Amino acid sequence: MTDALLAALAKGTRTIELGQPLFTGMPCSPNHPGFRMTLARRHGDMRRPDGGSASNEVIVTGGHVGTHIDALAHVSQGGKLYGGVDAEAAQRGGAFTELGAELIPPLITRAVLLDVAGTRGVDVLDPGYGVTRRDLEDAAERAGALPEPGDVVLVRTGWATHFHDAGTYLGRATGVPGITEDAAAWLAAHDITATGADTTAYERIPPGEGHRTLPVHRLLLVEHGIHIMEHLALERAAAEGLTEFAIVVAPLRIVGGTGSPIRPLAVVSA
Repeated sequence: MTDALLAALAKGTRTIELGQPLFTGMPCSPNHPGFRMTLARRHGDMRRPDGGSASNEVIVTGGHVGTHIDALAHVSQGGKLYGGVDAEAAQRGGAFTELGAELIPPLITRAVLLDVAGTRGVDVLDPGYGVTRRDLEDAAERAGALPEPGDVVLVRTGWATHFHDAGTYLGRATGVPGITEDAAAWLAAHDITATGADTTAYERIPPGEGHRTLPVHRLLLVEHGIHIMEHLALERAAAEGLTEFAIVVAPLRIVGGTGSPIRPLAVVSA
């Protein structure tokens, strides 16, 4: 992929945003503190002798707010993290000493976009719809691109069209479409590095249940060590007919964190 990316850069490339903008009041899982940004200093609050002025801000956010990636420390099962790491011991002191966000690798690799909504002939999947293994297989056949070891697989449900309507997007009463366990097992069998979707939790949220159980997170993070990206923006990529492309994802090196904001980019020919 590195050689192919360098060759593409030499010929000319452009980027397509795969993440959502960050703004105060944007949709956020009820399990996480929301994003807040405000100006701490405004122009004119302090003026330099030459007439210059500067402004800056304060940002408060959880690590799983907006477009982000999950570290392997994010989820445990039976008190164990990925690889059998003791979760209680690893989190002592207020930060993880193992499997923290600083260890999430930067991703410069092949991505495959599986447009499940488009494959089913709809703009947006129904609320609470469970994306199955068959859905992913059909989307891969339509794309002409099967996931390969080391890939990043992005799943489009169309739900990102609701991002600016927090109530609809979070779907507390209606549910939210997403990956089911058999679909996640299919992805894991392809030995991918990471996967993501255009919803708040990646996996299916049944109507009225919220984030009470997240079995797909267990399967991917705890059992297979596969990172999960959430709140992706996949509409433009789908509209341009992207199926396989180079992706660049650089997580912040938050020592001992359970996740990190990201700005994922598709790199395509100009």
